[in-house]
Amino acid sequence: MLLEIGIGLGIAILIYLFINGINVLPVIIMLGFAYMLYSIMGRSNLIKNPSKIITSDQGITFDHIGGQEVAKNELLEALDFIKNFDEAKEMGIRPLRGIMLTGAPGTGKTLMAKAATSYIDSIFVSASGSEFIEMYAGVGAQRVRQLFDGARTLARKASKRHGVIFIDEIEVIAGTRGRHTSHLEYDQTLNQLLVEMDGISSDDDVNLLVIAATNRPDIIDTALMRPGRFDRIVKVDLPDREGRLEILKLHTKDKPLASNVNLEQIAKETFGFSGAHLENLCNEAAIFAMRANNKKISQKNFLEAIDKVIMGEKLNRKPTEEERKRIAIHESGHALISEHFNPNSVSTITITSRGQALGYIRQTPDDDIYLYTKKYLESQIAVSLAGAAAEKILLGDSSTGASSDFEQAVNLAKKMIYSGMSELSVVDKDSLPSEKLHKVISDILSSQKKTVEKIIQEKQDLLKLVVDYLIENEKIEGHTLRELIKQSQVVA
Repeated sequence: MLLEIGIGLGIAILIYLFINGINVLPVIIMLGFAYMLYSIMGRSNLIKNPSKIITSDQGITFDHIGGQEVAKNELLEALDFIKNFDEAKEMGIRPLRGIMLTGAPGTGKTLMAKAATSYIDSIFVSASGSEFIEMYAGVGAQRVRQLFDGARTLARKASKRHGVIFIDEIEVIAGTRGRHTSHLEYDQTLNQLLVEMDGISSDDDVNLLVIAATNRPDIIDTALMRPGRFDRIVKVDLPDREGRLEILKLHTKDKPLASNVNLEQIAKETFGFSGAHLENLCNEAAIFAMRANNKKISQKNFLEAIDKVIMGEKLNRKPTEEERKRIAIHESGHALISEHFNPNSVSTITITSRGQALGYIRQTPDDDIYLYTKKYLESQIAVSLAGAAAEKILLGDSSTGASSDFEQAVNLAKKMIYSGMSELSVVDKDSLPSEKLHKVISDILSSQKKTVEKIIQEKQDLLKLVVDYLIENEKIEGHTLRELIKQSQVVA
């Protein structure tokens, strides 16, 4: 408050002097120089005061983390060397200096670092990579020194033998040296981090462990990743189905669930979700239930929350009747081809606009898939092309709504080619001529397009039945779609 008053008063005085014909330029220059000194001193004070760049955190244990058993076990084994410090020392084991957690955003890397703190009964000091970089030379290196010194000081004050330093987004300061030719501050900061980690000794009164997290391990400088600095690299993957179920149980244990909630089904339909996505899913489901004035969260709320997490909130815009019919035909085409090649794969079809999509289908595989066969990739290309094919057969032409589908189909065709599944057999991605690549992609897409058009021609009556139902109800669940398919087969 006083600073704002002083600035306002200073501006008023300068205006008064200027009106009275006094040259105020020297005064402005002096004030600018004073402000620059004030800024530098302020940043220096930030370095001297570790409480502004580090925090202490306790209370989170490995019981709070679900779906990461492999990563947890690997981390626990490394932590046992620190927890049982004296026994490890008798065996001649050097305590680990650093553990690098790698993985997609939202998989629980920060939670693991905090759980490690509780496990070995230590102080927890955290910083983000972005906090070390400034326009002033040497500030980053000085902050690294202060971080390590501050951790030791906090541990001594808390009478702790161990300290954990957690650096999130470490790729900001630990990228390969020489990348920033115009800004050597990055390299100086990394060099200081290397020196500090080399200085960690088992003979110190405080044993420090550096835990870092990144989702870009490919750009980390190799000098930092060598044994003796970061001794363990723990990959924190996206959870599998069992892991997702465990995470859902953790995030719903304090929520009122209706009797029809099937967490196993929800885990099945959330392939590719991280722990953060699943936490958000449970939260959104509770919000939907509260909006409807329900006392308990139902399965319907969870399914709607999945759509929102994937696609975004429903939009107010309303397509015309002609557009709604075209969208319904497009999405029904996708769904029927998906069911043709992969029965029971469709979870939901909707023509409700969400995010950038005017309509969409959500597919649910029977199991999490990590390796794709040629047959599976071809079926997914067929599903991508089915929307435009259905429009062309029933309406006479296709629309711009298929552009993203074509892009997806091309990407799948490229995956087939680069995996040696095309007529080219094994290829070198970098030396393959673009003309040859284009021809093979076109051949793959043309072949699947003919297959799709033939199937849709044969199932026109079923397609119209699904379209009419979708226009009337805006949404079809997978089990309802399969009932319609069975009815059409009985009539035929």
